[in-house]
Amino acid sequence: MNPAPPNIADLMQAFVSNTPGLVYQFILHADGNVEFPYLSEGCAALLGLPASALQAAPGRFLELIVPDDRRGYLDAMHASATALSGWNWEGRIWIDEYQDQKWINLRSTPRILPQPPGSVHWEGIMTNITSSKLEQLEVTRSRARLAELTAHIEQVKEQERTRIAREIHDDLGGNLTAIKMALMMLTQRLPADPQLIERAEYVDALVDRSIEAVHRISLDLRPSMLDFGLVAALEWQSREFEKQNGISCAFSSSEKEIDLSLDHATALFRIFQEALTNIAKHAKASQVVVRLQRMRHQVSLTIADNGVGIGQADRIKPGSFGLRGMNERARALGGTMTLAAVPGGGSVVTIKVKLTSPRPVIMDPPYDHTASKTQQ
Repeated sequence: MNPAPPNIADLMQAFVSNTPGLVYQFILHADGNVEFPYLSEGCAALLGLPASALQAAPGRFLELIVPDDRRGYLDAMHASATALSGWNWEGRIWIDEYQDQKWINLRSTPRILPQPPGSVHWEGIMTNITSSKLEQLEVTRSRARLAELTAHIEQVKEQERTRIAREIHDDLGGNLTAIKMALMMLTQRLPADPQLIERAEYVDALVDRSIEAVHRISLDLRPSMLDFGLVAALEWQSREFEKQNGISCAFSSSEKEIDLSLDHATALFRIFQEALTNIAKHAKASQVVVRLQRMRHQVSLTIADNGVGIGQADRIKPGSFGLRGMNERARALGGTMTLAAVPGGGSVVTIKVKLTSPRPVIMDPPYDHTASKTQQ
């Protein structure tokens, strides 16, 4: 005797019973009233309410949602009802019975009901995502703490660079200058001995090279042009890059000066230096175009080159910290960094940093540093 075929209703009930979370049906009527025609056995475990209690008072579900998350829940519901698109929402609920807060995720699909007119019916599932959400929040907090630590370390490094640069310039530079003056006085008193004169000239040239080295090292540690503002520092660095690498570097700024704190200006300058270093090492470019612009609430620095571009593999290869360092510096400033390919070859890096003060109403006329320079 053949066994009786399985009952579809029994199969569906078994499926629902083994589904983690709460399977439900939800209706939003045209007058704004709601109801739960069906709630699975997972209702009590997830919401702390038996299904019958929630069906008798459907408004209690909204009361379970913490006040700060209710607006998002309602907005998502009405958006789904209007567009008949999937409803995907996550938020917090408070369970009085357990004195506990949970994160839940709600996913459902809507359809229009013929009766009563204007009603929308959803079928979906609610799941407890508390563990994964708390892990996600902890990762976010960890990243924020790491960014804060990175910013602090960079600030300390810049302060130390400034101190060392000042000591090198003042102490070593001053001592070398004094040595040069003393050497000049001694040379004037030397007997007319060609060998002695030759040695004195050699020592004098050695002192000159040492003074130049002190000056160069001091500039590398902390460019003195930053004392004159960000625009002047970026323009100076562009000229230095062009002179040292033989690559045309056209710099322009929307204004004569942009008011940024010294820490922000220094960090943006370091990002610019790293971008130019990457271009010199890897881009095989013949031209770089740099644009600094102040907008209403942010400063934008764009560096474009006509080189070979940067592939996706170059961005994530091990041991490549240039782009990652630039991105971390930008994030530490509360800004963003984007990297894109240029049609026809090359790449463009854009760094945007928020301003701490709004743009003044009266502005100086635009100032373009490339006015006297022909772009190649």
